[in-house]
Amino acid sequence: MKNELITKASTIICKAQYQLKKHSPEILLAAGLVGTVAGTVLACKATTKAGKILEEKNRMIEDVHTCLEDKEMVPEYTEEDSKKDLTMIYAKTGLELFKLYSPAIGIMTLSFMSIVAGHKILKGRNIAIAAAYAAVDKGFKKYRSNVVERFGENVDQELRFGLKSKEVKKKDKDGKTIKETEYYIDSEGNPLDHISEYARFFDAASENFAKDPEYNMMFLRRQQDYANEMLKARGHLFLNEVYDLLDIPRSKAGQVVGWIYDKNGNTKGDNYVDFGLYKNDQGTRRFVNGLEYNILLDFNVDGVIYDLI
Repeated sequence: MKNELITKASTIICKAQYQLKKHSPEILLAAGLVGTVAGTVLACKATTKAGKILEEKNRMIEDVHTCLEDKEMVPEYTEEDSKKDLTMIYAKTGLELFKLYSPAIGIMTLSFMSIVAGHKILKGRNIAIAAAYAAVDKGFKKYRSNVVERFGENVDQELRFGLKSKEVKKKDKDGKTIKETEYYIDSEGNPLDHISEYARFFDAASENFAKDPEYNMMFLRRQQDYANEMLKARGHLFLNEVYDLLDIPRSKAGQVVGWIYDKNGNTKGDNYVDFGLYKNDQGTRRFVNGLEYNILLDFNVDGVIYDLI
């Protein structure tokens, strides 16, 4: 029974420690903010009391000057004595003010240290997440390149987007019957499975959206051009920055993936930003032709760029 209680207590303590470690950035930030407010309050209270200390200092300094100017006290109270007294007065005043403000200074210092420590933990976690994401992205790209090398790009597209293929007979411009491979999405599957995880709808949820297909198309093309200008000017662009241009909510992946630009074209990506405005699918065609207000944008990100900048 005793061992069972010890085991349960140990389990509870371990869980509590894990939760504290897990939420330590939030706890440190909250403690820092609370401490900053408390330190400010204490500093304000100390200021109300500091007036008396300063008044006493001014009174003692006046007494020193009065004694120094009194001719009857010149033999007994010299200028050197006044300097020593003034030094003691300033030292005593400084010590009293330090004691008065020390609680506020201490709390404010600990508060800033808490905020900095929380930021440091979050920064370390973000770096770890980016490294892990980069490793997964590298492994996925390696897997795709192996598939392309052995089976070709068509098989890679089929596997990646869950497509199926079939041969259909068509007539060419000369009227001859030819066979072509046609790809389609299985009717039992999800029609959205063929898009990437970075794709987003541009619709009424965006403040830039209008019930005018031509306006929406013009806006998206201008934002795409602007994104490319940003990419060329800075040499890199994060996906979340493009989401911001379109008033689309940011994502966790969007803070580490994006585009890298090289004027000589020495990049593994496309070297430009593409919103997928001219994809060859029914929904995009309807949008481009002015028959549909909304469009699903599928961005051609290069992958993780966090460690390439």
